[in-house]
Amino acid sequence: MGIREEVYYEGGPHIGDLIINVLIGLTLIGLPLAVGAIVRALWLRYRITNRRITVTGGWQGRDRTDIMYSEIVKIAKVPRGIGLWGDMVLTLRDGSRLELRAVPKFRDINEYINEKVAAKNPQVASAVER
Repeated sequence: MGIREEVYYEGGPHIGDLIINVLIGLTLIGLPLAVGAIVRALWLRYRITNRRITVTGGWQGRDRTDIMYSEIVKIAKVPRGIGLWGDMVLTLRDGSRLELRAVPKFRDINEYINEKVAAKNPQVASAVER
């Protein structure tokens, strides 16, 4: 029997992202932003555990991406919504990127992911942005 997987965070994007983008969507120019936020609110889900990061999204939540911490070589974060939520971009060994949009408690989650990456991938721990 393997090591038990412990969930650190499980849920969708921050509700503030939806509220702000719907308000912006009241203008014709902001309509695409509002549609994007609604789709994220309906179908985007994050699951961050001690072993992996899982992102479920796409149309009706049919796409799923699992990333092991050992695959991550760089993390970039950008605060949004006066710092209440934020976006994160995880760069992987193969050069591909995984974008996490409107992450709630993103500072805590970023710190947690940084710790896991440093533990699983010490040779790139210095490349992780803090």
